[in-house]
Amino acid sequence: MRQSSTWKTVLIEDKVSNAHVFLIVFACIFFAFPGCMKIGPHYAPPEMEMPINWLIISDPALMVEKEINHNWWTVFEDPLLSRLMDQAAEGNLDLKTALARIKETRARLDFAAGGYFPDMDAAANVTRQRTSENSGISGGLRFTNHLLGVDAWWEIDLFGRISRSIEAAGADYEAAEEDHSDVLVSLYAETAINYLTIRTLQARLASTMGNIESQKQVLELTRSRFRYGLASDLDVAQAEDVLASSQSQVPPLRVELNQAMNNIALLLGEPPGVLRQELMKVKGIPLPPSSIAVGIPADLLRQRPDIRRSERQLAAQTARLGVATADLYPSFSLFGTLGLESIDAGDLLSSGSHFYSFGPRFRWNIFDGGRIRSLIRVADAVTEQALHQYEQTVIRALSEVDSAIYAYLQEQKRLEALERSVAATNRTLSLAVQLYKEGLRDFQSVLDAQRFLFNQENQLAQSRGNVAINLVLLYRALGGGWNSQRKVETAHEI
Repeated sequence: MRQSSTWKTVLIEDKVSNAHVFLIVFACIFFAFPGCMKIGPHYAPPEMEMPINWLIISDPALMVEKEINHNWWTVFEDPLLSRLMDQAAEGNLDLKTALARIKETRARLDFAAGGYFPDMDAAANVTRQRTSENSGISGGLRFTNHLLGVDAWWEIDLFGRISRSIEAAGADYEAAEEDHSDVLVSLYAETAINYLTIRTLQARLASTMGNIESQKQVLELTRSRFRYGLASDLDVAQAEDVLASSQSQVPPLRVELNQAMNNIALLLGEPPGVLRQELMKVKGIPLPPSSIAVGIPADLLRQRPDIRRSERQLAAQTARLGVATADLYPSFSLFGTLGLESIDAGDLLSSGSHFYSFGPRFRWNIFDGGRIRSLIRVADAVTEQALHQYEQTVIRALSEVDSAIYAYLQEQKRLEALERSVAATNRTLSLAVQLYKEGLRDFQSVLDAQRFLFNQENQLAQSRGNVAINLVLLYRALGGGWNSQRKVETAHEI
């Protein structure tokens, strides 16, 4: 009997040992090939071909064969504008929010990557217990239980649920980086637009004040002629009306100027008035050179961060479709518990106090009322939406570039025409005043020339500002204002 019992014990231990080997081999096979059966669609970036004959430019003002200048604001050769750009990149709160969003998505990516590793929990407790007196022989027993143990659980990524989750989190992280770049592009554009708006308003104010001084001189001339009976009271009233009308244009221009200065401060993350003293120093409108580089139209898909962000969002959603699909398949995991337990604290570390349990676990949801398949259809529909959003982003980008180029070129032509018109109007006013002094023309010709000159000079200042602003809008449409080196530095900071 003793030999038989010993033989049975050895046989049982051999079986346990073989089971251990089987489990180890089983685990090694699965962990050596994590995610080898990725369920769901395999993502490939959508191909968006440029329309045939799109953006054929023959204007010498644009050079399409050269790479776009990422620091495009340097074409204006304005040191203050360049400094404002640097300050905006450092202090803008929207940009800091986008950077924080990158940190968030990076942390989510690290969290998803943690799914490849086992979860381990350590636990320890001391429990004072008393059994029921009506529970049997040991009723009313009091004892203290001491427990020290470790629990582990490890999911085997057989059907790619974890790897798809990591793929989605990685695409979200890259989309956040592109969003940061897109915010940077918009920030540079808005800073430059507001700065150019300030210079344009200052030019309009200077033009208005110049016209007011000219109109005051004409008014004095008319009053003098009226005193000598050479002009009527109607001429004086009309001259006063023209002067008052021009003076009424000054306050709205100053209001707009104040608003543009506050906008600059907001973009730089500063309270209102911080830059007012410096910006109030009048400077001319910085105009671009006669020819500027807009890059190659086919590179638009590479240059625009919003297109790149939309593509990454599509990739993330495609991966989430794979995560939802993986729930149709069984999940495998390994679990184990190892610990020490004793009712006597002195015996807790003895060999007789240890306990353990381990093994594989299999789970398969064979019926859920169709909820998993419904979630897959939801994920598929959301992926389809992301695809259409990407296509819409590309089409909108093409439209913005085409519109920006056309507006820039047409405003240059308008500026040239206005410069000729102002020169002719100045000559007309001088002749009208001279003929009026000589009594050869009535006062109405002087009034008409004054009104027209005021209007044309105001439009000329606006047009000069619009040429510069339209160039900024063109560079924004082209995705200018960021580069890969800046993205590397951002990633390094995180």
